[in-house]
Amino acid sequence: MNSTLPKMNMDRSETGCCPRFDPTAWDGAEFEFHDRLFVRATTVNFLHVPLNIGAVIKRTWQKIEAAGAAHQDDFLMLSTDPSPWRGEHFFAVAKDVPETEMVHLSGRYLTKVFEGPYRDAGKWARETLQYVETQHRQLRKLYFFYTTCPKCAKHFGKNYVVAFAEV
Repeated sequence: MNSTLPKMNMDRSETGCCPRFDPTAWDGAEFEFHDRLFVRATTVNFLHVPLNIGAVIKRTWQKIEAAGAAHQDDFLMLSTDPSPWRGEHFFAVAKDVPETEMVHLSGRYLTKVFEGPYRDAGKWARETLQYVETQHRQLRKLYFFYTTCPKCAKHFGKNYVVAFAEV
């Protein structure tokens, strides 16, 4: 079990946006968070499809950068849909960010990496549940880490998504 996430060099991006994602250290891993600090933001969803995700990410990330709160090599944004009409997004940060909602997450998380279009999220959720059960664990909450934006996924030719299953 690990409390440190695999490194993602945010300064070395051939697209000027998202770094190239290496799934190797993420698939089948277990991580533990102890009061890990996050900024929480919400989106308006329509049947689990976020309608304003781009604006929410941009606005939240600007506040994180202005506060100097971004981790250098430790980017993580966890997303979950508590309902078909609302999404929650948790940005890992190094310190408090003014004018945002700060939350702490603690727990153990099993991870599983998927590759494919975002519309497969329901299938990935079912596969993650099966994976958790094969580990003789019980799923408490499921988050997804969308490792690249749609433009960068198209550039790289891969759309990796990491399921974070809180157990």
